[in-house]
Amino acid sequence: MKIRPLHDRLLVERLEEKEVKKGGIIIPDTAKEKPQEGKVIAVGNGKVTEDGKRVALDIKSGDRILFGKYSGNEVKIDGDDYLILREEDVLAILE
Repeated sequence: MKIRPLHDRLLVERLEEKEVKKGGIIIPDTAKEKPQEGKVIAVGNGKVTEDGKRVALDIKSGDRILFGKYSGNEVKIDGDDYLILREEDVLAILE
């Protein structure tokens, strides 16, 4: 797959939550929420300011990030589900 998001957008693959939480409670698929953690697959070139200069992104490919529950747009590429979101929708980088 060769894909590059435009400007300040990121292509993110959601990381699935574990089935068993602390305390041994098993959560069925129908009750699970969509994970808010993901791995950055590809990044755009950066945001273009009003004066035409390009500002590089703080996030790079391979970073694990946290994002808002309803952020971005879901897309399907080569049968896999991904999320395209803006850098401003990212809440944190996990280290």
